[in-house]
Amino acid sequence: MSPSNPAVAPQLRQIIFYHLDNDLTQNALFVAGRLHALDPRNGDSIHLLALCHLRLGRMKAAYEYSRDRAVRGSHLGCSYVFAQACLALEQYSDGIMALERSRGQWAMRNHWNKHSDTSRRHVPDAAAVYALLGKLWKAHGDLKKAADFSAAALKANPFMWDAFEDLCASGVPLRSSNIFRMTPEMQSCLSALTISEDQNDSQQPATSQLSVSTPGNDPFNPVRTAGDPGLNHGGSGLLSRLNGMLPSANGNAPLSDWDTPTANSFANDEDIIMGDNSIGYSGNDPPQAPMRKTRTLQALLPDSDAPKMKLTTTGRGRVKDVNGSFESDITRPTTASNNHKRTVSGHIPASVSSNPDPAAAPQRRSARLFSQIRPSSSKSTTNVAKAAESTDKRELKKAKATGTKGRSTQVGRVVSGNRNHIQNMEPEKRELSRAPSIASVTSTLPKKTIQPHVDAGTEHEGLQWILDLFAKLGNGYYQLSRYQCQAALQAFASVSPQQRETPWVLSHIGKAYYERQQYAEAEEVFARIRKIAPALMEDMEVYSTVLWHLRKEMDLAYLSHELIDQDRLSPQSWCAIGNSFSLSRDHDQAVKCFKRATQLDPGFAYAFTLQGHEHVENEEFDKALYAYRCAISADHRHYNGWYGLGQVYEKLGKYDVAEKHYRSAYQINPTNPVLIGCIGTVLEKMRKPQAALVQYAHACDLDPKSAYARHAREKKARCLMNLRRPKDALAELEVLKDLAPDSANVHFMLGRVYKIVRDKTNAIRHFTIAMNLDPKAAPYVKEQMEVLDEDDDDYDDEDIM
Repeated sequence: MSPSNPAVAPQLRQIIFYHLDNDLTQNALFVAGRLHALDPRNGDSIHLLALCHLRLGRMKAAYEYSRDRAVRGSHLGCSYVFAQACLALEQYSDGIMALERSRGQWAMRNHWNKHSDTSRRHVPDAAAVYALLGKLWKAHGDLKKAADFSAAALKANPFMWDAFEDLCASGVPLRSSNIFRMTPEMQSCLSALTISEDQNDSQQPATSQLSVSTPGNDPFNPVRTAGDPGLNHGGSGLLSRLNGMLPSANGNAPLSDWDTPTANSFANDEDIIMGDNSIGYSGNDPPQAPMRKTRTLQALLPDSDAPKMKLTTTGRGRVKDVNGSFESDITRPTTASNNHKRTVSGHIPASVSSNPDPAAAPQRRSARLFSQIRPSSSKSTTNVAKAAESTDKRELKKAKATGTKGRSTQVGRVVSGNRNHIQNMEPEKRELSRAPSIASVTSTLPKKTIQPHVDAGTEHEGLQWILDLFAKLGNGYYQLSRYQCQAALQAFASVSPQQRETPWVLSHIGKAYYERQQYAEAEEVFARIRKIAPALMEDMEVYSTVLWHLRKEMDLAYLSHELIDQDRLSPQSWCAIGNSFSLSRDHDQAVKCFKRATQLDPGFAYAFTLQGHEHVENEEFDKALYAYRCAISADHRHYNGWYGLGQVYEKLGKYDVAEKHYRSAYQINPTNPVLIGCIGTVLEKMRKPQAALVQYAHACDLDPKSAYARHAREKKARCLMNLRRPKDALAELEVLKDLAPDSANVHFMLGRVYKIVRDKTNAIRHFTIAMNLDPKAAPYVKEQMEVLDEDDDDYDDEDIM
């Protein structure tokens, strides 16, 4: 049987959010079960229960609980949880459908400045939904729609970094300076903040109080309306204060940083109902205490011509005006300027009476609230308060003379602060009236918890600094995603040293060095990351590959043991172990480790690529093809997978197919000289030396000092020899000799070129150097020296090494 007390459900919701905010998800799930049992059809209860299951990783349970409301599109919170569960369960179409059906509830929301230390939003806004839709469409395979939704998320909120990463991963051309800039909402808030500061400077400052909550209101679901200035107050964070000085709806002066705004009850706002697409009040909050409207200054003056409101009472104990609308108020834990001291429960103590005349009626609550909300030390304000007090006394005398009887009168008098009739109340209500209020406890907070006020200029400067930081980091990340490694390094170098020495920035700098084949520099950067954040697992597979290229077997084995001790379920750990086995020539064990990594994360494309490399070493080409195709399926822009496919087809003699896959990899990473050299090698084997020469020249121009550039220059010289251009080949080899003086193959090719141009002296000298550098190549060298006097018409001989 459901409890008769309507305050049970709001209290349960407060307990749930308390546990969620403190990462006590299991406790939150238990309490959410109690709340769901009270009202199984309530959308908020279903949302909280599904949310707890989602936080615990129970995707199937979150899917089942939120499905009914999500499919109908009647509750935004359920639709969002359902879509997240669908993303994890690979039910992408269902998640997209649920979010689209609830579009009317999130399309116009923008919460970028509504989250702070004291304000929350438990349902998503348009930017969050757009980002989730982008992920769903990407997983579904429609990359164009995924990019459109990610761009829409960034347009609504430029701080949606994951949407920016998704855009970079899709290969869409971007300009970070156009993305990370102030939106019209930010500019309007800053303008409103500047205007309100100018108004405050022209007025006399008033005493401010700390914003607190009352026990009758749910702090996570405050009863507010869309025009309530309270939606823009209450937070000490940057974004909350940006929207915190908007003018009030009634045209009065804006509230100060610590004022508690008066709220109107029963408005259909997102804070009352977490996402239910129903009209009116949800019925889960406790009934508000009977309150009276706060009067304006004109209404409190004795000679005011404002019409009097005729107040009636309903059977449910709420004050109702003649038009039938309910009114509420929020009790403020402040001390009035006229020495009206109150107890914890809000009553006037016997020792300090606010009425010197014992026969006079108690003061009206509206006058007390007015004196508390608008305190002032000026003489005019004191006169207004006295006039209002005398007016209230006359009105209360008239009301007392009418002899109103019944339950509604008792409730009204109890709420107004009188102690009469409290003994006749029910025990449960009496206990609630004796309980100390949250407002009274919060009012005792030390003064140091109040953040100092920051002016509009400082707010604008701080927000612009954050956007500039995002733009620099975004530019570096975008350039790295396009494999423009030099530009990425320059962008990361422009970041301040405090930001640059963080693990995220350092890991991307290390990956940029790795893509440039600068393995020594990459090792230094990753070693720094291990000192700063030894528990970091991201990008450690790249670090292990760097050590593999440097042939540091001991360091790689030590890194593997460290990673596996930290997290045995991390795919990066198993990739490091696999690289360690591969370096020791144990390819079978390496394949097992890479398979384990792909089992832990089926979307880890790099592990599939490493697995394919090991199959190639074992000459298991069918298995290698399958591994590379899995890598491409996990990430279509993973150029290593395309390169692996081209490598397999080249070994199988299918040069035309190999060229196609090499060119696919080149389109993704156009700055990698290895890919360009592979295209040239395949073209040369297909008897297309002119086309191959173009590729070799391009590879040499990308990075003339790199290790692979020397290899490409060597291939270029051989291609020139095949084209019977020995002088051009000799020029290339002379440059290459200075870059690699200890290469036996370079000296062997120089001997052949001098033999062609009939320079026997230099030919014999270079043949002799090649034989001394590589004694195993002596038979090939001697064969060329024996036919030194003959014409060398065979230009297609392979190198000696």
